[in-house]
Amino acid sequence: AMAVSGAYRCVECNREAAELYRDYQRGVLRISICKSCQKPVDKYIEYDPVIILINAILCKAQAYRHILFNTKINIHGKLCIFCLLCEAYLRWLQLQDSSQNIDPDDLIRYAKEWDFYRMFGIASLEQTSFLVGIFITLWWMKPEMLKTKSDFILLLKALLLSSYGKLLVIPAVIWEHDYTPLCLAFIKVFVLISNFQAIRVTLNLNRMLPWLAIFFGLISENGVVYLFQKMGWDV
Repeated sequence: AMAVSGAYRCVECNREAAELYRDYQRGVLRISICKSCQKPVDKYIEYDPVIILINAILCKAQAYRHILFNTKINIHGKLCIFCLLCEAYLRWLQLQDSSQNIDPDDLIRYAKEWDFYRMFGIASLEQTSFLVGIFITLWWMKPEMLKTKSDFILLLKALLLSSYGKLLVIPAVIWEHDYTPLCLAFIKVFVLISNFQAIRVTLNLNRMLPWLAIFFGLISENGVVYLFQKMGWDV
């Protein structure tokens, strides 16, 4: 983050700030103090990225505010695609394991067919329905929170970035064991908690509404799953 005038936020109280620090040149920097809470606007600008990541994994609101408001991270689109690819591969692998045909030629042909792309499409539709359910709930309950296009984009970015926990399916697949289903369940819970914190921090809400939005998002997602199952598709 650069010390220029902009829409920064205090990581402690979420109030807007004009700058994160002031550069007095010759290597002399002074972190700005929030006029509201009298604490450093963003203490994380002095922290190592590993420490920031650990704080984000612990779902600390301060770390989320630092990442969402005071840095320029634009990997949410690529991260979303990569997470969907990981989820599609996991489903494709489970579908392959459920097949009783062990003919090598059939397995090679199976790998080249459209099952993986179908799983990717299903995972994408489920993710989309989950996000739509969240947005509809928030817009219905608090329409003033999502008045502009930038509000929607910021919340979407926050939700996509907070879904980074889906990358944990990679080690769960590599080190497959009897507890893999339990690991996947914990990963799902962790992602939902991260989504909750992202909504809460982005819109500065209490605890009830973000959980309600996630609940309706899950209902929307499960509705899509039920629809595919009624069509006879393995999801």
